[in-house]
Amino acid sequence: MANQQPSFQQAMEITASWLQQWDNEEISDEVLADRIGEIVMSRDGARGFFVVSLAGDSALMDRLPDAVVGQLRQAGAGVVDLSVRNLAMSTAMGVAHRRNNDAAQQAGSERVSARCTELLRLLEPSLVKERLEQLLEAALTNQGEDAAFLSKWGYDAEQRGAICDSVYAVADD
Repeated sequence: MANQQPSFQQAMEITASWLQQWDNEEISDEVLADRIGEIVMSRDGARGFFVVSLAGDSALMDRLPDAVVGQLRQAGAGVVDLSVRNLAMSTAMGVAHRRNNDAAQQAGSERVSARCTELLRLLEPSLVKERLEQLLEAALTNQGEDAAFLSKWGYDAEQRGAICDSVYAVADD
């Protein structure tokens, strides 16, 4: 992938292939980490990686190898931003699925939310704190940089309250 950034769709397909190889123990933690380090350097690559790794069945996000954590930390603010956005969206969708009595979808959203929480605990603390404070401000006051993001998705008061709870949960150990 040298000097070639994958599209969102390509990143999803590439990630699915890598995770299957990793789950089948065909590639090592270190090889997977190097590949992830490359793909998350672009926004579309990172988005594709997270869609597949957070919502999929691979065990990667449930037991992140140190080498992968290192690559994700090194990627910096972009990975933190996507992780926070995924936390907010999965939390809000969990509320929506509960309201619709869709237990399977609710469980999936809650799994993504839990994976985001754990990931955020492993990323660069100062970047995570700053980004979560920004989300919290928008969820509580409808002000700040994330206000448009939350409004775009039409999250209501209950969903915003759940997002606040998920933000606080990142700090809880």
